[in-house]
Amino acid sequence: MTINVKGQLLDLSTPQVMGILNVTPDSFYSASRMQTEQEIAERVQQIIDEGASIIDIGAYSSRPNAVHISSNEEMDRLRMGLEIINRYHPEAIVSVDTFRAEIAERCVEEYGAAIINDISAGEMDKQMFETVTRLRVPYIMMHMQGTPQNMQQQPHYENLLKEIFLYFAQKIQQLRDLGMKDIILDPGFGFGKTLEHNYELMEHLEEFRLFELPLLVGVSRKSMIYKLLGNSPQEALNGTTVLNTVALMKGAHILRVHDVREAVEAVRIVEKLRTNIFNQ
Repeated sequence: MTINVKGQLLDLSTPQVMGILNVTPDSFYSASRMQTEQEIAERVQQIIDEGASIIDIGAYSSRPNAVHISSNEEMDRLRMGLEIINRYHPEAIVSVDTFRAEIAERCVEEYGAAIINDISAGEMDKQMFETVTRLRVPYIMMHMQGTPQNMQQQPHYENLLKEIFLYFAQKIQQLRDLGMKDIILDPGFGFGKTLEHNYELMEHLEEFRLFELPLLVGVSRKSMIYKLLGNSPQEALNGTTVLNTVALMKGAHILRVHDVREAVEAVRIVEKLRTNIFNQ
């Protein structure tokens, strides 16, 4: 299980950790918001020091009821973060969290971004599939019902798993027909899903293996944790680590997280268990 990142193969047979860099003023987890050059530089250094192999930079808050911003504002925010990463850590693997094809193109061609992470799987910009195929970068596509502005307004499924699997099957075929090679799936925990939907999805996570594609899981400090436990995003680290461990046991290849060190430790423990089982 590998993806081609700037001509080098990134091995996902050992799960990788993706550290979140939010250059937004309104992300749901307030401690993740980085605005100044110093804050961004320190966060990037922290992500690298704690062991993440990918930095995922996002400038458009996708929390429920998030304010919609223009592409110009999104690019202005990204530009500062990307310039800082390139200045201090030019070797870093950078993923850009955007649903806009023009933003994806600029970030790859002007700033050397290596991966595009699209919460809408091409639904919010019909040019995205053709763009990422032409750019020849790995493409993370997430399942979301609706948009960030309306996704939590009574999400409904007749059959959750069947609908998500059909969604991905159709999207994968569209991308393959265009010649896309490196596709990563994100089930979209918290995006157009109730608390029960999220746990049903986690319960059946291993079934995504039928696609034979890398699987990214992003549950970090989300409402499926703090609403269940009756606390807050600030208090949801322990629950996050529990769910990350479950996801790893069920086949996740990439963990997208705010708290890198804890996720890296979870990977090490799960991998040790697997090694012991394999050697018995």
